[in-house]
Amino acid sequence: MRCFSTFASRSCALFLVCAIAAAHSPLQAQSTLGSAAPTPEQMIEQLKGARTRSLRNLGVEQVPTTPSSPVTGMAAPQISPATKVEREPRPSLSLLIQFDFDSARVSPVSRQALNNLAIALQSVDLKASKFAIEGHTDAQGRAEYNQQLSQQRADAVRELLASQGVAKERLNSIGKGATELADPAAPLASANRRVRVVNLD
Repeated sequence: MRCFSTFASRSCALFLVCAIAAAHSPLQAQSTLGSAAPTPEQMIEQLKGARTRSLRNLGVEQVPTTPSSPVTGMAAPQISPATKVEREPRPSLSLLIQFDFDSARVSPVSRQALNNLAIALQSVDLKASKFAIEGHTDAQGRAEYNQQLSQQRADAVRELLASQGVAKERLNSIGKGATELADPAAPLASANRRVRVVNLD
């Protein structure tokens, strides 16, 4: 039988956090919306990807030219600047979902949040996009076990969304275990036990 501390680490405290991925640390990107489930409208805004990228996403990188040849004294031909695309972080939404103890079964108290997510994913703004459903755990326990549990929980969320009408082919479930902690300074914190939804488009 597992001890109470393990129980605490496997049972997600019920609150929801929405986060837009940013170039800074995950904690700087998070904003707490309180204990109530975010509305479908809030989730849509969080997950909307920029369909049209402006020039602010492009950077010009000057390719260095070859110095003049010591033999001929002729300057090397000028090379035009190369344009590189700077990747912006993909829009994402992190939900701290409560599961039954040491299992991948979503607790009934978290169903409303996932129902809202299903509505959001089927909205006009998001219906053409594909999403990664990432399962994350805290650092309690063995890495192999955390990896397996996080995959099972991501799969469970994918199945629940599919039961609400979201096409399975739009959803890719991925178990991350404790490899990408939301709060690295507190590896056992409840903030690390979450399901993250990432817009792949």
